[in-house]
Amino acid sequence: MTSSEHDDLRAQIGPYVLGALTSSEKLQLESHIATCLECAGEVRALRSTADALAWSADPVEPPAAIRQHVMASIAAATPSAQMQNARRAGTKSAWMPWLAAAASLVLAAGLGFYSEQLRERVRVLERQLGEAILQVRAAEQQTAQARLIASNAARELGVLAAPDVAHVDLKGQAAAPQASARALWSRSRGLLLAASNLPAPPPGRTYQLWVLSGRLAPISDGWIFKTDSTGSVTALFNTPISLPMPTAMAVTIEPDGGTPAPTGAMYLVGSLN
Repeated sequence: MTSSEHDDLRAQIGPYVLGALTSSEKLQLESHIATCLECAGEVRALRSTADALAWSADPVEPPAAIRQHVMASIAAATPSAQMQNARRAGTKSAWMPWLAAAASLVLAAGLGFYSEQLRERVRVLERQLGEAILQVRAAEQQTAQARLIASNAARELGVLAAPDVAHVDLKGQAAAPQASARALWSRSRGLLLAASNLPAPPPGRTYQLWVLSGRLAPISDGWIFKTDSTGSVTALFNTPISLPMPTAMAVTIEPDGGTPAPTGAMYLVGSLN
């Protein structure tokens, strides 16, 4: 299943909880839920939310004014003594259908107003459920972001504490004389770069980090990065186990997406300590 198909099915969870899917849509989603722990968990969470919303609503009784109006209308429709005499004279069967129809119309009008109140309450509950869905998904996104931050922090600490870590101090070149950076590389844990005072790259351009090793051509396995508004960056890159021992590192500006070989001016250069 593609990510787009998964997102389409996930978008149907809200209507599913509210019972608003067709039979085929319901069967398709239930088949997906049976194999997707993430969507199954969201269904359980939203059902709990929907149940809570339903029980939080105060019972809605038909307004007293409508009840009185219906009863009064029925009472008003009661035949007079003269009409009762007429019924006793044999016209009872002619009046009863008309009276029943009148009472039914009055009752239907009152119940129609009551039904509209219920429909409005359903619309309110649907809106509240929609807001709850957004809150659940926002919480999931925040949790995922927090996990990513924690994972990156753990990896950075892993490089700093690696027993085989090597340090390279990089100095600004003519294109960025105030810039500076430090790179820390561990064969087993990756490459950590912290730079500051780099100028913002022009539109369509990005910074790219290169490893230099003896007479080999400069190596960069997609190690591109952007700086923040202050010209600083902390970036963590994966490096292959087979990477030759660096003797120096450099940073250039290249087209977005990076290049297989350096083409732009050098902004930072440093040798292995």
